[in-house]
Amino acid sequence: MKVFLRYEDNEDESKHKTLKITLPKSWKNGPSSRLLDQFVESYNGGNEGQSNPLESAGMHLALRRSSATAANDDTATTSLEDVPSDGIIIETIADRDDVFVCHGPSRTVEEINAERQAKLDQEKEAQKNLSKCVHFGCNQRFPKGGPYPDCKYHTGPPVFHETAKFWSCCPNKKAYDWDGFQTLPACQQGKCTDVKDEENNQKQFLGGCDLREEMNGPKLKSIDDFNASAAAGGSE
Repeated sequence: MKVFLRYEDNEDESKHKTLKITLPKSWKNGPSSRLLDQFVESYNGGNEGQSNPLESAGMHLALRRSSATAANDDTATTSLEDVPSDGIIIETIADRDDVFVCHGPSRTVEEINAERQAKLDQEKEAQKNLSKCVHFGCNQRFPKGGPYPDCKYHTGPPVFHETAKFWSCCPNKKAYDWDGFQTLPACQQGKCTDVKDEENNQKQFLGGCDLREEMNGPKLKSIDDFNASAAAGGSE
């Protein structure tokens, strides 16, 4: 297992350094703090560390993560996600990952999870006063009663059939994994709304059975249903 430790958290590029490490087998099930200590020791022993010495206690490791681009987003975003100091290397870092060495003290798994939970609770509380757009493919939230943001959406529900994923209004644009489906472009533009169209009571998603029904047309009546309808004065 190899990793690339990169220190770029400094405006002076001459202080940057990349260290390629082949991990001993005994390290894989050890804490990530070993990698940080190894990098700091190597950095301080080189030219960069002479004028910019680092201390393990004031540094932490992070991985760059990218978010999937949604249909109504223009660009993907990336951010650094902290690696817990007591996280098991083989469970938190992949082979040949770029691991960034950043300023700021490391945190443990428990501390990171507590922060994430606090953020989720805060977001959940904030969403109580928000409405969600009811347009297919738009997940935006906005204050109840407006203002209503610009919206990119689909007119029909999504279809999940075997491995294919697509929007029923855009059957020629298909994806075969969730990330790809999230990036399929919208076909309509307008304003978000929280008012459902009661006259257009569509399903929230379609499957193989729905597609077969659509291809085969309306279900034929049985002879008993036909005779009952005729007896009641109906016409078919």
